[in-house]
Amino acid sequence: MLLEKEKEKIIQKLKGVQFDREHHGGLYDRGSADSYYSRPREPHWYPEGTYNGTAVTKLSEEEIAEYHAGYDYNEEFGDKKDWR
Repeated sequence: MLLEKEKEKIIQKLKGVQFDREHHGGLYDRGSADSYYSRPREPHWYPEGTYNGTAVTKLSEEEIAEYHAGYDYNEEFGDKKDWR
């Protein structure tokens, strides 16, 4: 029997690369990065990796929720860029 974390990874990959939480430039990654750098919430992702190509900003409700999940996770458990 697969562990919950492994099931989640499979489901995210089946939905599309934007839901792969390990994809540099994916929705979760961008949400957590925006939180880390204290940027405002602006749901987006990069299909070709962060800052490669054009950011996708026209998102479904499910995609927006995935972005917010990354942002919220970093707000609660992550850290922030020290600008000093």
